[in-house]
Amino acid sequence: MLKKFLLSSLLVLLFVSTNFSQGKTLYQRLGGYDAIAAVVDDFVQHLATDPSMSVFFKGHSEDSVKRIRMHIIDFICHSAGGPCNYTGRDMKTAHKGLGITEAQWDKSVEYLKNTLNKFKVGQQEQNDLLAAVSSVKNDIVEKK
Repeated sequence: MLKKFLLSSLLVLLFVSTNFSQGKTLYQRLGGYDAIAAVVDDFVQHLATDPSMSVFFKGHSEDSVKRIRMHIIDFICHSAGGPCNYTGRDMKTAHKGLGITEAQWDKSVEYLKNTLNKFKVGQQEQNDLLAAVSSVKNDIVEKK
């Protein structure tokens, strides 16, 4: 698990470091913490209201949903080179047993892209963020 986390972190650092030539981290180019939080709020709202995705939120208390939100914000913030510290479980452990399918993954990526477009996030920033998020796909999607 630690090995996969370190590999994912290394991939993220590579994405972030490629943008130092522009003088800003992906975190800065995304607009910082508040912008990331706004994107996550919109994204989670889409997931929670989609009948095929809302199953992952059923049975969670309001506090648990808020904690999930914070983990997503912290993960993105950290992955983008920001000052956040992701303290959640590794992705494989956090998603084990949920039975997330390739189709559900694709739908969540579609929702994320739609949210990024809604907030007028630039194409390069979208590509960099999606690459960082995709680095953990194999730990989230369960193979049948």
